[in-house]
Amino acid sequence: MGHRIAVAGASGYAGGELLRLLAAHPDLDVVAVSAHANAGQRVGDVHPHLRSLADRVFVETTPEALADVDLLFLALPHGASAGLAAQLPPGVKVVDLGSDHRLTDPAAYARYYDGDFAPAWTYGLPELPGQRAAIAAAERVANTGCHAAASILAIAPLLAAGVASPDDVVVTSTSGTSGAGRSPAVRLLGSEVMGDLTAYKVGAHRHAPEIKQATGVRTLTFVPVLAPMPRGILATVALRPVSATGAADVRAVLADAYAGEPFVRVLPEGRQPRTSATTGSNSVQLQAAVDEDSGRILVTSALDNLGKGAAGQAVQLANLMLHLDETAGLPVDGIAP
Repeated sequence: MGHRIAVAGASGYAGGELLRLLAAHPDLDVVAVSAHANAGQRVGDVHPHLRSLADRVFVETTPEALADVDLLFLALPHGASAGLAAQLPPGVKVVDLGSDHRLTDPAAYARYYDGDFAPAWTYGLPELPGQRAAIAAAERVANTGCHAAASILAIAPLLAAGVASPDDVVVTSTSGTSGAGRSPAVRLLGSEVMGDLTAYKVGAHRHAPEIKQATGVRTLTFVPVLAPMPRGILATVALRPVSATGAADVRAVLADAYAGEPFVRVLPEGRQPRTSATTGSNSVQLQAAVDEDSGRILVTSALDNLGKGAAGQAVQLANLMLHLDETAGLPVDGIAP
């Protein structure tokens, strides 16, 4: 028998991806899955691709239904995690895939989010300096945002090494439609999305303060773009160099920072990250260049927004919190074509 696991909000895209990964995990046993509107339905009726869990039934999302576990994943809408987590008994470890517990600054929370500020939990990005040990020792961990994960992994080593300025950082991050969740919306209909690119929440996206908090960026322009694909993120980050530097030097900083990391790969010169190469995996691809005209450092980052940007990252955190092999149950290979 493995560790007992529950998933709240398992009927959504991130919840479904969690179930897919957990079904193949050697050390984690799913004992409860909950939903709101889909409570009472079979998992197979909502997620027809999850054959091994098809006959499980979604229960109501209550503390009583989810408390008898070693670890609970919260894949709930914004604002729903804090209240549920507060009612859980001591000893239940929690990974929150939502945004309730990411920010440490109440003023930043008030500026970018609705509702009451909830205290920050341990931030769930193991590749940041010191975070792996902090996560392993934590009872409550806040999963990263999807755009934030792609951006932070591109930015953090360059600021830490002093090769890039924390001022005037510009990120353009393109995401697949699953990043908007599963709730019906006209703007996400196939006929609205296909053949179209559109920016959204320009100038006030909630991942901006998270990126600043995790990296030390002081001024950030963040532009998210919705792309006509189901999943994946491609982020392009432009930073001002502190002094004249070449692409090989920047690539070396990234390679040194992520040496030995199981899920982050700095690509060889001449190869650019591709979202399709990370689909279905917990992998991240990075590449660096220096713009010949402006001299700015350019870092491109690709990941699966439901993988390293959500469910895959959450399983990685659970492995650390339960003192398992960090890579257990997590694919590094993508799916092609």
